[in-house]
Amino acid sequence: MTPRPPSSGSKKKTSAKKEPEKPEKNGKKKTAKKDTPQPVEAAPETTGDETTGSESAGAESAAPERVVPEETVALSSPAMDAADRERLLSGTHHDPHSVLGAHPLPGGVAFRALRPFALSVTVVSGDLRVELHDDGDGFFSGALPLTGVPDYRFLVAYEEKVLETEDAYRLLPALGDLDLHLLGEGRHEELWRALGAEPMTHQGVTGTRFTVWAPNARGVRVTGGFNFWDGTAYPMRSLGSTGVWELFVPDVGEGELYKFEITRPDGSKTQRADPMARRTEVPPNTSSIVHSSRHEWQDSEWLARRAEAPPHEAPMSIYEIHLASWRPGLTYRQLADQLPAYVRDLGFTHVELMPVAEHPFGGSWGYQVTGFYAPTARLGTPDDFKYLVDALHAAGIGVLMDWVPAHFPRDDWALAEFDGRPLYEHEDPLRAAHPDWGTLEFDYGRREVRNFLVANALYWCEEFHIDGLRVDAVASMLYLDYSREPGQWVPNEHGGRENLDAVAFLQEMNATVYRRVPGVVTIAEESTAWDGVTRATHHTGPGGFGGLGFGLKWNMGWMHDSLGYVQHDPIHRKFHHHEMTFSMVYAYSENYVLPISHDEVVHGKGSLVSKMPGDWWQQRANERAYLGFMWAHPGKQLLFMGQEFAQGAEWSEAHGPDWWLLDPAYGAEADHRGVRDLVRDLNTVYRDTPALWQRDTHPSGFEWLVGDASEDNVFAFVRYDAEGAPLLSISNFSPVVRHDYRIGVPDTIPAWHEALNTDASRYGGADTHNPAPLKPDPQPWHGRTASIRVTLPPLATVWLRPA
Repeated sequence: MTPRPPSSGSKKKTSAKKEPEKPEKNGKKKTAKKDTPQPVEAAPETTGDETTGSESAGAESAAPERVVPEETVALSSPAMDAADRERLLSGTHHDPHSVLGAHPLPGGVAFRALRPFALSVTVVSGDLRVELHDDGDGFFSGALPLTGVPDYRFLVAYEEKVLETEDAYRLLPALGDLDLHLLGEGRHEELWRALGAEPMTHQGVTGTRFTVWAPNARGVRVTGGFNFWDGTAYPMRSLGSTGVWELFVPDVGEGELYKFEITRPDGSKTQRADPMARRTEVPPNTSSIVHSSRHEWQDSEWLARRAEAPPHEAPMSIYEIHLASWRPGLTYRQLADQLPAYVRDLGFTHVELMPVAEHPFGGSWGYQVTGFYAPTARLGTPDDFKYLVDALHAAGIGVLMDWVPAHFPRDDWALAEFDGRPLYEHEDPLRAAHPDWGTLEFDYGRREVRNFLVANALYWCEEFHIDGLRVDAVASMLYLDYSREPGQWVPNEHGGRENLDAVAFLQEMNATVYRRVPGVVTIAEESTAWDGVTRATHHTGPGGFGGLGFGLKWNMGWMHDSLGYVQHDPIHRKFHHHEMTFSMVYAYSENYVLPISHDEVVHGKGSLVSKMPGDWWQQRANERAYLGFMWAHPGKQLLFMGQEFAQGAEWSEAHGPDWWLLDPAYGAEADHRGVRDLVRDLNTVYRDTPALWQRDTHPSGFEWLVGDASEDNVFAFVRYDAEGAPLLSISNFSPVVRHDYRIGVPDTIPAWHEALNTDASRYGGADTHNPAPLKPDPQPWHGRTASIRVTLPPLATVWLRPA
């Protein structure tokens, strides 16, 4: 490690014979190994060219047996090539290990070190202490009459301290040939184990391996707190044609700050955060942090159980959470003490967390990611986030996270033109610039970029035990003309508007995730009618494309239509009746999630309850009826935080949900608690009723009973489970009670009783209900041989099940 630069003044050499004080690292003193070099006759100074570039960097011979006398003085080694010297000082050397370190030469071994601001550098091997010559500009060198390269260390003396350290440039690459092959092919599915900062023991030396992909760089150096942000002494080597740079730095461990100093093709320099950083500083600070996980998972039973049934054939109701504002100020570990209990009490099967990956603006949804492999440091460490996931699993709650492979921001310390040229973004400016968000789109046609993203999906699922990825902005990835005018995009090779590279990436990502991580689910936020979003990748559709391979897709059409319907005054709803029924025309074209997400209840759109017409009682009744309709409709459910208790105000990143509405001291607390109690009961009945989820993706699981009663604002349908057991849902979206409302029903059920009524008094309703079992009459109705007469509460949904 490099201490701070010394103060100005003359350098005073430290005697090589004097044992310098050995500084402690983490409370432990370093001990030199007792390899004993064998003396040979003093080698004459070599006057010919030295072929260090052809020697194996870091190669070590067997340790000789006898000690060179301590008073031996290092001979002058062959002068370093001027070009090598200049490239090392300018940070443009692609192979510093070929020059620095120890290298055999005729009659001995040459040692070279680059230690700016050092007063002296001494080679230590066993009892040997030999001071190297000061060659200026921080270079030190010398030749010793040894038969082979010994196991050695350096004593580096500065004005205020002496450090004993391993020489990074005597070590072989800490990245294996298989890793390099997979990196070159763009097929390294555990990319996070090959790139980034990895604490390890390498060739018996403890430190951290730094690796980064920067194929356009003229040179890369590691800089950080351990070298006072001066990377001069830490140039990395380029590993063949992979574009990967590597350096193992001894004595650097967990918690150290670092960045990569990259020399661009034009010679300018830039300091960049590690694209593979597993941990970052708390924004607005931007350094990466060396991280090694110590979390011990406790969720093996959960992981084994989650793969028992496909997600689309299992219950799934999702509580969407903005982590930093759910209860502002809580850390990951504090959230682990409160969030699982709250979600479990309400009966949700899953949470969807956002934002998770590191991002610059904390008040956002986190869709401009700068740390794709790092949980946001605002709430704690990566292990703290793992603790939260573990706690949710212990409570029986699955964890989904928002994942953003569509684009990234232009911050000059992150991915944008990372090594001086377009790298992660497309080289064509028209393809790179996202027209809506001022961001850059990934180049999905580049195998290394595709590898970066596919491995990232696996990383969250495998390292953090995430149960599903909700993939943001899929539509913007699929179309070349997305938000672009004619002339601003170029058709694909077939003349179409489809982004074939993005299609191939999504197919590879989904196929890889489902192959490697049993029980996980991927969910597409895709707003168009793209064919086959949730079709298997090997099944070709009518358009000639294989499916994208997602497990589920957000049903944006249902969301827009149904919210449009309920926002109308009941007297006008008859003209919009089709907005509630049209979704069943395409309900089985994909596997759907019904989302009332953050997108629909913030930034001027109003909360769910505030969208509803009428007075306060009618607004709450409308929301309750709507939730009852939603939970019964084919598809999984998603609700953004605050809507579960009819929060009237929009979300605010500053204070989160209005929890004070549930304070018993608040006069209208019962109104809000009633809606929350309804959500709890909806989830309870839902989970216990396979008819509501088991056949979500099959037409046999649904049947309209009343789909055309537009004058009445009534909708009635039956859901069936795999065994044919039914649940009847009836919604009355008019503000009047409908007594003895006749509905045709299956004649195989002798009686029906209420399983749930959103007008119940405990939910804040008028308590209009059907207390006795409803027995079918033999009177034909709605095309059926039997019918029941039911009382429909105003602005309410009633669920009936066989008595």
